Amino acid sequence: MKKFNIHNLVRPNVAGLKPYSSARDEYQSTGSEMVFLDANENPFQTDVNRYPDPQQRNLKAELAKIKNVSTEHILLGNGSDEVLDLLFRAFCEPAEDNVITLPPTYGMYKVLANINNIENREILLNLDFEPNVEEILNSVDQNTKMIFLCSPNNPTGNSFSEQKIIHILENFKGLVIIDEAYIDFSTEESWLNKLEKYPNLVITQTLSKAYGMAGIRLGICYASEEIIQILNKIKPPYNVNELTQLRALERVLNKEKVDSEISDLLKERALLSKALVQVNFIEKIYPSDANFILVKVDDANKRYDQLLEKGIVIRNRTTQPLCENTLRFTVGTGEENYKLLEALKHID
Repeated sequence: MKKFNIHNLVRPNVAGLKPYSSARDEYQSTGSEMVFLDANENPFQTDVNRYPDPQQRNLKAELAKIKNVSTEHILLGNGSDEVLDLLFRAFCEPAEDNVITLPPTYGMYKVLANINNIENREILLNLDFEPNVEEILNSVDQNTKMIFLCSPNNPTGNSFSEQKIIHILENFKGLVIIDEAYIDFSTEESWLNKLEKYPNLVITQTLSKAYGMAGIRLGICYASEEIIQILNKIKPPYNVNELTQLRALERVLNKEKVDSEISDLLKERALLSKALVQVNFIEKIYPSDANFILVKVDDANKRYDQLLEKGIVIRNRTTQPLCENTLRFTVGTGEENYKLLEALKHID
C-alpha cells in the first residue's frame, strides 16, 4: 500500500484552524440539576429552547454499538450532503486540487466539487458498471485528494467488486470515499469492517433510506479518529438539531422494526423484478443491491411521461452516461408496486 499521511492532505488553513467553541462544548452534563445561564438561550420551556448536544453523544453511542465502531470514528451531519461538503472543505484547496468521480453516479459529488471550485475528473464506469481501476489511477496526480465510489451505486444499483476497491485503496495516497447509502439492502458486507485496515478509507451512510428517516436529514461519516477530528474542527457547532437527534435515536433503538421493513422491501424488490420481465417495452432489468431497480426501455422520455399521466412518479435516468433510455423504479409498498405494474401494463 502506498504510504498514507493525513497531514499531507488537509488544507493548511484547516490544519491551523482553532475551531469555534460553543457553550455546550465547554460544559458536559454531570447528571445533576444545573442552572443554564451560559448560552443566552430563552429560559422558558418549549422542549427545544436549549441548544442540542453539538457532538450528538447519545445517538453516536447507539450507532457505535450497532456498527461495532468507537464513537471517535463517527461524525454526524445534516444529511450525507453536509458530510460530503465537509470533506471537500477540509481536504481540497479551491482552484488547485481535484477529485475523481465515476459516472453514472450520485450527482451531488459533482455539484459539491463545483461549489467548492474543485476540478472533478470523471472516469466512466465500464459497460458492467464497474470501476475502470487502471484509468482511475492513471488520472491521479499530486493534487488528487479524493476518489468517490458509490457502492451500491446510484443509479445502477450494483455493488462494486471488492478487489477493485481494495486495489484503489492500496494504490492511492488520498482519501477513498465509499458512499454506502444503500448498503442495508445489499448482500455485500459494509466496508466498516475494513476501517482499521485502511487509514485512507472514509465511509458515508444515511438514515434516509433503510431507516425511513429522509425527512430528518441525518448523514453519517465513519473514518479514522484523525480524519474525524479534522472534520469536527470545521463543522457548524450545532449542525444536527435536537429534533433530528431525538427522532434518529428513537428509530435506531427500534432496530427490529427497521430490519423487518428491510426484509419486506427485499421481498418486494424480488417480486417487482420478476413482474417487470412481462412488460413488453422493457428491454433489460439490471441486477440491484439497492432499494430501486434500473431498467432499459425502448423510449425513456415517452414512458416517463406516460407513467406521470397515470400518477406514477419515477426517475428518468436517460441523460446519465451509459444509461440511455433507462428508468429507475424505487421499490415501494406492495400496493404501490402493484399500481406501478398496472400502469405499465396499460400503456402502449
